[in-house]
Amino acid sequence: MRSLRPHTLRARLTLGLLVLLAVSCAAVGLAAVVELNGFLTSRLDEQLTETGNRFAVSLEHKGEPERNDHDGDEHADTRRQATGTFGARLVDGTVTNAAVVRPTGTLNVDLNAADRERLAAVPADGRGHSVGLSALDDYRVIATRGLDGDVLVTGMPLEPVEAAVHRLELVAGIVFGAALTAAGVAGALWVRWSLRPLSRVAATATRVSELPLASGEVALPPRAPESDPRGEVGRVAGAFNRMLGHVEDALTKRHASEERLRSFAADASHELRTPVASVRGHAELALLHPGPLPPEITRALRRIAAESTRMGAMVDDLLLLARLDAGRPLEAAPVDLTRLVLDALTDARATGSGHRWELDLPEDPVTVTGDAHRLQQVLANLLSNARLHTPVGTKVTVTLETDGSTASLKVHDDGPGIPEDIQPGVFERFTRADRSTKAETGGAGLGLSIVAAVVEAHGGSVTLESGPGSTTFTVRIGNA
Repeated sequence: MRSLRPHTLRARLTLGLLVLLAVSCAAVGLAAVVELNGFLTSRLDEQLTETGNRFAVSLEHKGEPERNDHDGDEHADTRRQATGTFGARLVDGTVTNAAVVRPTGTLNVDLNAADRERLAAVPADGRGHSVGLSALDDYRVIATRGLDGDVLVTGMPLEPVEAAVHRLELVAGIVFGAALTAAGVAGALWVRWSLRPLSRVAATATRVSELPLASGEVALPPRAPESDPRGEVGRVAGAFNRMLGHVEDALTKRHASEERLRSFAADASHELRTPVASVRGHAELALLHPGPLPPEITRALRRIAAESTRMGAMVDDLLLLARLDAGRPLEAAPVDLTRLVLDALTDARATGSGHRWELDLPEDPVTVTGDAHRLQQVLANLLSNARLHTPVGTKVTVTLETDGSTASLKVHDDGPGIPEDIQPGVFERFTRADRSTKAETGGAGLGLSIVAAVVEAHGGSVTLESGPGSTTFTVRIGNA
């Protein structure tokens, strides 16, 4: 039922106009039919009154209908009686005579019991009453008292009245139907023309809704044409255009802020690489001093070297993300993804001997177009993430598949899973699944953000499905 309801404002307005017009036409038609029926019936009553009961009176002295059979012209008075005029005589509520005027004379009518009861029920008040006679048709009759104490009934057929009323109903139906059709077409065109400014606003809003507004520079479409500001549609268009202006200003400021942040991150990462490397080099050089060093100094130098190494990796990651955000193109060459998976799993087994590592590869090598070094980094980050955030003994399965056009890489583990509150932002920067993890083992929370950025730079996608006892990262990249 809901599918039959109009969904657009234009359809609702057109339907509303048609419904109102249909109700108006029905009211006018009903009033005309009722008025015509009443008018013709009253004219028929006047005609019966003017004619009087002369025909019915002549039946008082006509004799028994059985003896007269159908030759009653001798006594029945049919002067000034229209064809179809009906007359009947009732004595003590019983019909004794009944006849109807025909073009050839009078004709006795054989009434059944129901017809006799209907005639007996007509009050002798000299007013018109409608009676249905099965032997004839619907009649308008007047009953009066006779000189002999009997009741004389005179009637005329309602067929002319009913024919005129039915004719009016047919004509009204045709005329009103044509009027509704013409009004529907004209109304639809008028509503369509009147709502053109609103349609242009809707089209502009649709184009804006299809734009990616989350990041990057956004070019909003031209403003919706404004119409008369005194009308509702004009006010809506004006308000919508002002809102687009505010949105455009906000997006421009957001883009400028992002560009400044990217530039700062890239510059800072680039400038930090040299001092971090220098600190690490001096610490390693001090550890190589041939003379004896106090244990506290040795421990401090080792911590400086370790933190410098960690800081250097973080700086490299930030620099990579800044370059990817800036849209710098990656190398595009055929890459044997099968070989990269084998190498990455070999390294993971060496660093995570406490985990169970399994591999599921297709028979034929899988080749994609991309940057081999960055794809190797994606694999290393996913496997390192599985190793660092699952307990010893966890089984990690790497599956590589292809359907001919897309390569699919899945890294699945049966560890405790990722908390639900962290899953929506797991690919954002500085997001760590376990905030209690030590800094020297847990990383800075940039691994998965690098995975997402590198995969998107290759035109692919990465998704996560996680729950207790099952976590799966799926990377999809187009084949070469």
